[in-house]
Amino acid sequence: MARIKKGDQVIVISGKDKGKTGRVLQVLKDSDRVIVEGVQRVTKHTKVGQSAQGARTGGIETVEAPIHASNVMLVDPKTKQRTRVGFRVEEGERPNGRKRLVRVRYAKKSGEDL
Repeated sequence: MARIKKGDQVIVISGKDKGKTGRVLQVLKDSDRVIVEGVQRVTKHTKVGQSAQGARTGGIETVEAPIHASNVMLVDPKTKQRTRVGFRVEEGERPNGRKRLVRVRYAKKSGEDL
């Protein structure tokens, strides 16, 4: 199970954007990177051309580039500070009534479920 998932609120702990917070837009599992909203913005030059939605305008765009997952930490929903992620095994129940074990993510700083 992944420690950081799409939609999580994270804070950057190293690099040029250190201290910035944002929401995870995408997780790239194969390269162990994440794309965070408003972090690691780079300029991209685009050419005028045809796309599937119609005519695309050209020019200079700013887009979010991937950042390595080790350079971000989850923001604790209770204390609003960065925290490590832990996993707890709990008993869950399937729709047919049988029991199963479920791994639940929680913030180590406050103990709150994520």
